[in-house]
Amino acid sequence: MVYLEITLHVAPQDRASAAAIYARFKGQFLTQAAGALSKELLIRDEDVQVLHRFDTAENAAAYLVSKLFTDDVVTALAPMLKTSPDIRIYKAT
Repeated sequence: MVYLEITLHVAPQDRASAAAIYARFKGQFLTQAAGALSKELLIRDEDVQVLHRFDTAENAAAYLVSKLFTDDVVTALAPMLKTSPDIRIYKAT
């Protein structure tokens, strides 16, 4: 099991818009990203995190360079981001 965690630094007034983008692309992620198992949105006072679950680290890394991520998700989120996202891949044991 592998987790791809993307932390987004979004202003509080933009969090609802960020959540809408998450909802818009969740279905496509689950059906189009190789090895995708789940996707969860975590909203905290200081940021927004998207936790993706994959079958392998290779599939998680491949998603980060996919058209869905780079052209669709990143483009939609870019106007709301205060800083570059923090992206991490974790392997669960």
